[in-house]
Amino acid sequence: MTFINYAAREINCKIVYYGPGLGGKTTNLQYIYHKTAPERKGKMISLATEADRTLFFDFLPLDLGTIRGFNTRFHLYTVPGQVFYDASRRLILKGVDGVVFVADSQPERMEANVESIRNLESNLRDHGFDLVTMPLALQFNKRDINGAVPSDEMYRMLNYKREPTFEAVATDGLGVFDTLKSVAKQVLVELRKK
Repeated sequence: MTFINYAAREINCKIVYYGPGLGGKTTNLQYIYHKTAPERKGKMISLATEADRTLFFDFLPLDLGTIRGFNTRFHLYTVPGQVFYDASRRLILKGVDGVVFVADSQPERMEANVESIRNLESNLRDHGFDLVTMPLALQFNKRDINGAVPSDEMYRMLNYKREPTFEAVATDGLGVFDTLKSVAKQVLVELRKK
């Protein structure tokens, strides 16, 4: 649910990074935050739980343009990865405009990836959204680890609707901005339709 601030001539969009615990959601946001110019971002807020963190910050990208004379500001969130925090996941998805699903490439995490994407689908449905129509980018993170599950196998298990898919090493920034740019462009396409 996009929020329009007429006084500031801004359109505010919400992108949520979703996926299993310790898969790289926080690392993605930290990398984006540290590589974004100070005048283009707000303060990063971190809400720590006992075993996980939820991050939030907003930023105004330079190259995504305007819509009908309004600048576009994206608010980026992560959800807690542990299933234990499902109520928090649902709350964070409220009003979402686009999702980045961050999958962990470690073989022992494939079951958690599948469980998490099914959980995403269920939680979106609870808010009246359909994963099939939601702007979505799929990121295969931790591609640098030995024994990483082959990308084509991950694609077969996790691809939902032929969404854009990116290989990433979030700790090095590989694929991080490509993933974000992909989902942001999808969100903007949806906004232009309205």
